[in-house]
Amino acid sequence: MYNHPKMKYSYCGIDSHKDTHCAVIINCFYEKLGEITFNNVPSDFEKFIRDVEKFKMEGTELAFGMEDISAYGRALTVFLTEKKFVVKHANAGLVAHERKSRNFLNKTDSEDAECASRVLLNRFDQLPQAIPNDKYWILKNFVTRRRFIAKMNAGLKNHAQSFILSHYPYYDRFFSIFDCKSSLAFFEKYPSPSALKGVTVYELDMFFRMVTDNKQWKGKAEKILNFVKKAGDTSTTYQDSRDLIVKSAINQILMNQKEIDKLDKVIDDFLKNFDFNLKSMKGIETVMASNLIAEIGDITRFKTPAKLARYAGVAPVTYASGKMDVQFSNQRGNRILNSIFFHLAVLVTIKVRSNHIVINPFFNTYYKKKMKEGKTKKQALKCVERRLVNIIWKMMTHKVDYINPPTEVEKK
Repeated sequence: MYNHPKMKYSYCGIDSHKDTHCAVIINCFYEKLGEITFNNVPSDFEKFIRDVEKFKMEGTELAFGMEDISAYGRALTVFLTEKKFVVKHANAGLVAHERKSRNFLNKTDSEDAECASRVLLNRFDQLPQAIPNDKYWILKNFVTRRRFIAKMNAGLKNHAQSFILSHYPYYDRFFSIFDCKSSLAFFEKYPSPSALKGVTVYELDMFFRMVTDNKQWKGKAEKILNFVKKAGDTSTTYQDSRDLIVKSAINQILMNQKEIDKLDKVIDDFLKNFDFNLKSMKGIETVMASNLIAEIGDITRFKTPAKLARYAGVAPVTYASGKMDVQFSNQRGNRILNSIFFHLAVLVTIKVRSNHIVINPFFNTYYKKKMKEGKTKKQALKCVERRLVNIIWKMMTHKVDYINPPTEVEKK
């Protein structure tokens, strides 16, 4: 019989690294019982358990707090979970906060592991169980890989545009979208006006037809040559080298786009492993659906929509003191998931296409209603986000489809 539930365990915090892990064991009175450093290889995990058993207090069970459960610490997390130990995720942010509160001047593996064990003890009931589900882990790695390539492409576009703007000062007049198929093909072949010398309207027209299988390029070809003439001579020293930089950047952008397209097909196929039809809601495509599932993970972790809203940083934070009671937007939570819900809220409410079709009249009406109540645009969108959290939670929990209301043409 224990006087307090926390006396039931000895607490082992683990700081994970590529080659080795460091573990520190404490009791419920924050007394350090022992420290172990062991190799990050499955063959050493059994020995690690035997060593930990030597340090734990007599009559107690072991509970583990893993700072990392998805990268270097994943193999150990899987091993401990399969052995039926209590394993919880003491995330790096909480460990860093604990280290800061203890005013450590140095940062070592031992200190990080001890901070992880203290977080485990302090927040034992609040920390989520570490449940390493392979299909969520694989999906998240696909999504992370795609996000990384897309971010790299954005940097490459900015890099290439800085050169192209000096070569073609009016380029946005004939290519409104920089990274469309026709514009990238053009800039790869003609990185500067010097490469266009002697090129006729007919030749440029035939080039675009070959690239896009479109026969309506004569007007575009004339416009390009006219704006090039209007800009005058933009050539400068080392022009050939500048052209090579543009060609290299464009070539890398095209390669990345092909890789993104491949990943999109792989992700779309992998989504069949889940019973969630999030794409039944207009506005949610493969990329957004995969991001939602990857960031939310196992929906059973969230017993209510309110808990999911807090995790996503959508639920407001209350600050009350005396007669003052103010609510602020939550700046914590999962910021990636928060961003996804924000973009989804924009898609289903205020994003109107060129033909003025409203994607989701229900949310559009709800958004306008909140605006009439005196809320700002940001506050109204936050209300839409909160409704979306409820709907996504229900779709994932009960595995149901979303019934879209008929689209409407917005009145001008």
